[in-house]
Amino acid sequence: MLNSDHSVIELVVRNHPGAMSHITGLFARKAFNLEGILCGQIGDGSTSCMFLLVKNDNFMEQIIKQLRKLYDVLEVTLHDDYDYSIFSNLDKLFKIKTIN
Repeated sequence: MLNSDHSVIELVVRNHPGAMSHITGLFARKAFNLEGILCGQIGDGSTSCMFLLVKNDNFMEQIIKQLRKLYDVLEVTLHDDYDYSIFSNLDKLFKIKTIN
C-alpha cells in the first residue's frame, strides 16, 4: 500500500542517551509533526536506524537540511516509495488495543 501524502525519512544516528530527544526536538521547534517513529539498534549497537513518517509539505526540504546538520545524525535518506502499512498496522504487530 503506497502513500503519496506521506514520506519516510530514514536516519542512521549515533545511539546514545539524548539522540532521540535532539531529533524530535528539531521537529518540535519547527512545528513539524511526526506521524510515526520506528527505531532500533544496528550493527554493534553504537548506531541506530530511525524511520520517521512525515506528511509531505513545503517544509520537507528545510527539515532534511536541518537533520543533516545535527551531530548525532550520520545519514539521511528520504523515501517516497514505501509501504505505508508498516506504520498503519502497528497495533496488530504488537497486539495493542486501540482506544476508540
